[in-house]
Amino acid sequence: MLVATSVATDTRVLREARTLVDAGHTVHIIGRSVPEGFDAGPGITVSSVGTSSVFRSEGKPSLAGKRLPPHTRLARWLLLPEHRRSSFGRWAAGAVKDAQGREFDVVHAHDFTALAAGDQLARERGVPLVYDSHELWTGLPREFRPTPLADAKEKRIEAECGSRASAIITVGDGVADALKDVHGWRDVTVVRNTFPLSGEPPVVPAEPTGLVYAGRIAAYRELEAIAAASRQVDLPITMCGPADKTWLTSFDPGRVTVLGALPLEEASALMSAAGLALVTHSDKWTNHRLALPNKLFHAVSLGLPVVATDIGELAKVVRKHDLGTLYKPGDPDDLVRAIRSAVADFGRYVCNVEAARPALCWDADAARLRAVYEKLASDGRGEGSRG
Repeated sequence: MLVATSVATDTRVLREARTLVDAGHTVHIIGRSVPEGFDAGPGITVSSVGTSSVFRSEGKPSLAGKRLPPHTRLARWLLLPEHRRSSFGRWAAGAVKDAQGREFDVVHAHDFTALAAGDQLARERGVPLVYDSHELWTGLPREFRPTPLADAKEKRIEAECGSRASAIITVGDGVADALKDVHGWRDVTVVRNTFPLSGEPPVVPAEPTGLVYAGRIAAYRELEAIAAASRQVDLPITMCGPADKTWLTSFDPGRVTVLGALPLEEASALMSAAGLALVTHSDKWTNHRLALPNKLFHAVSLGLPVVATDIGELAKVVRKHDLGTLYKPGDPDDLVRAIRSAVADFGRYVCNVEAARPALCWDADAARLRAVYEKLASDGRGEGSRG
């Protein structure tokens, strides 16, 4: 597996790797700046490639989160796309070099940043390539200067490499349909970012005592709407997760308590004690409308109703299973209404979530992932493209 993340906090990558190990495979993951000493568990080994670029050497601190003079902010905005391309390019070259010294019979490339490297390795060894698209790359938010020529090149690379893949996986029906529309790919398997169910039934309070947003604290996540709504509701609201420090410096949290990133067990305990989960996303970018956030499936795994943004695929799932209430994106007053409605009908939503848990858990998605690998095994080399 190739993935340009630290692996240690990448629940999708680790959950897929564990599922494949349990099915009889061994898995080696090549990650990006993996914490020293990280242990992924039996059957999974991990190696690391650094994050240097032509603009910043490995280990040198980022400017993110620092107050910068206007000319420095402008220079950073102009150069950030080049820094990102350089950093991911160097990682990919290092990942290829690492993999070339190993034995493997499948390459599983997580997201576009690993796709070209995975395609190269698969063609060198004559083995199947699995492209695991965590989002619609062409619909990503751009928080830096426009790069139309580079965007067109990346779209072309994704089309060419993906068309040679023996299997294509993605995170939801919306992204799967978009990939088919953008690239004409015929067969895309959906493996969602669901959570495994524990053997014990979830403990849910008789009535909610608060609301918890557990996810990345950054732009385009409706956190401004949550902060504004916090001034109008009686229940305490907590945000926890890794933060964009630059964005956080200008964020007014209102009455929200903002915590840092927590281990999964601690975040789960915080959510379970509160009783209601906030699952919010902006409507600004295509990817937001296609997204099925981990936060939704995390809440369902804990048996918790949600208050969610009424956008795209997220709203479809909430409506289909009646998991909670929805509010108009960017409308704090409507969010207040949705919170009050969720509190008033809390017992019914708890029952609905419990009924939906078997369909929205990792067991269902793990079966789809195993089926992909069983097909690769039966085909030998996958017998050509699925794209």
